[in-house]
Amino acid sequence: MIRDLLPRWNQRLLDVLVPTVEIALIVLAAIVVRLVLRQLLRKLGEHYHVPMEMMIGIRRIGSFVVSVVAVLLILSRLGVSPAVLWTAFTGFAAVGAVAFFAAWSVLSNIFCTFLIVTTRPFRLHDHIELLENGEKPGLKGKVIDINVIYTTLQETGEHAEGTVLQIPNSLFFQRTTRRWRDSGLGGG
Repeated sequence: MIRDLLPRWNQRLLDVLVPTVEIALIVLAAIVVRLVLRQLLRKLGEHYHVPMEMMIGIRRIGSFVVSVVAVLLILSRLGVSPAVLWTAFTGFAAVGAVAFFAAWSVLSNIFCTFLIVTTRPFRLHDHIELLENGEKPGLKGKVIDINVIYTTLQETGEHAEGTVLQIPNSLFFQRTTRRWRDSGLGGG
């Protein structure tokens, strides 16, 4: 082999230089493939009159696939085993899925808080009623606090004075809300 004919210091240089050149070639090939893919998709989109939104999505997916393949090839060239990568990926995906489902209700309430603050279906000091359906009365009171997870109502009525209700914010997007802005209304 040629490597055996070279002096010892050249062999160490080759141990660094060869993988570096291979990685550079992988990156260059990925860039070329992405450019060719982009041109091909542009021509196909024009020829078949594909909507621009769909073409953007297809182009992004194609670029993502090319990038992932390039990264996997580079990691493989650096000595990372595909089995190790697959094990790490599936482990992280499983933990991420469990964490996502465990936090789903909390994340839903946080997002609904954002919607309540921006769309303003009710405000502090409004009297509201969260209706179960059209036939029976629901949760009713004066809004005294809106925080990240709950909206707190000061209950109104004869038997409810002094009590508060903490309603998860996501519930306001699942049920009908009746609102009174005048503090004299609302059943209190």
